[in-house]
Amino acid sequence: MNDFSRPDLSVRPSAVALLPLLLFLALFFGAGLYFTAQGEAMGFYQLRAPVAILPALALGAWIAWRRNIKPVDTLLAGMGHSNVMLMVLVFLMAGAFATVSKAIGAVDAVVALGLGTLPPQLILPGLFVVASFVSLSIGTSMGTIAAVVPIATGLADAAGMDKALVLGAVVGGAMFGDNLSIISDTTIAATRSQGCAMRDKFRENFRIALPAAVATIVLLAFLGDAAPVATTHQAASAWLVLPYLAVLALALLGLDVVLVLAIGLLLAGVFGFFMADGYDVVSYASDIYTGFEGMVEITLLSILIGGLAALIKASGGLAWLAATIARFARGSQGRRAGELSIAALAVGGDVLTANNTVAILVGGSLAKDIAQRHGVPPRRAASILDIYSCVAQGVLPYGAQILLAGSLAGLSPLLIAGKVWYCWLLAVVAIGFMLWPSRVELPAGREGALAAGSAKAREPE
Repeated sequence: MNDFSRPDLSVRPSAVALLPLLLFLALFFGAGLYFTAQGEAMGFYQLRAPVAILPALALGAWIAWRRNIKPVDTLLAGMGHSNVMLMVLVFLMAGAFATVSKAIGAVDAVVALGLGTLPPQLILPGLFVVASFVSLSIGTSMGTIAAVVPIATGLADAAGMDKALVLGAVVGGAMFGDNLSIISDTTIAATRSQGCAMRDKFRENFRIALPAAVATIVLLAFLGDAAPVATTHQAASAWLVLPYLAVLALALLGLDVVLVLAIGLLLAGVFGFFMADGYDVVSYASDIYTGFEGMVEITLLSILIGGLAALIKASGGLAWLAATIARFARGSQGRRAGELSIAALAVGGDVLTANNTVAILVGGSLAKDIAQRHGVPPRRAASILDIYSCVAQGVLPYGAQILLAGSLAGLSPLLIAGKVWYCWLLAVVAIGFMLWPSRVELPAGREGALAAGSAKAREPE
């Protein structure tokens, strides 16, 4: 069985292979919209996503069987893939850390300090900047969300703010860093697949991301009309903030996110033993398991989505998408058509795999071919590929980032998706850069596009 995160050129393309994903989305979103229209406050929780995906898995398995593919082996390989298992472990550790921290009073302490030092109208842009800095430093949006969302949720509750908007600011900041960080998986995958230096991709990427980030900060500042309320958080000891600070510091030092969360969980327990009244080993163990329980839905969905992605890929769904985009690119001329094709490839791949790194790995070779055919410099191709995979991942309701944020805060993923202003603005700004006339490097041949210092000329429109 091939690694489901990499394209298999021997697979025969098939649009039918995409039907399972469409069925899942139709059931999940359709049921949510129906129950919401019926007046259910939590309409999207009436049909849980792990249940809605079961018919899609059955359809995917049948399609695979019809194509002489072993459906069970393919399904299990996708469900047990190392990337999926890593996400599951991060989910569980994040849930345990958040639950224990709240139980010992760490969230209350952070709320007290935050409300005492940060004006309410600056909470939203402040959270975006903090999440951006952390994610840029550690190179992972998941680790950033796991560390910052519990703090953000406490601040939102105490300040009387729209929780979905607060989480949208955090997710947006996390995606900003994930897209730009030189140690991010997406950056590494994009630069390697396109054959450019990281610093060149960073410079190209930063020119596009900075205007979107500034616009986001301004927008969040205007929306940050918090109404502080009287709270009892002031009684919490400031020392209880240390587990959070330790998690952030260790993450900035570059430690693996699982190790960081494990250390944070241990420190939270130690501080609870010494500073929280009546908190003992039994309470600690119980809170850890409670945190695990809170992540059951997202864990199941991540595992099942991994299996569904493997079935879709093995049956030719991703190959069909890649071939369709390639036909469009070859039928159009100019740099703009090539860049728009690369953007469409990144978005389509992420929608189907719900993983921005996987989307880049799947579409990297095709994006390189499109770039060479249309005179798109490698640094530009890598930047667009990374940007649009992160844009899609940041607003995807069934993506790991929004699912984690929603699980930690007890909020519907769909409510968060519409409030991730940075990702929406980044998509618009990036389109503007692609449509704006510019001087770009034109390749001398198929290998010429890889040369960093190729001659410059005005590209054909």
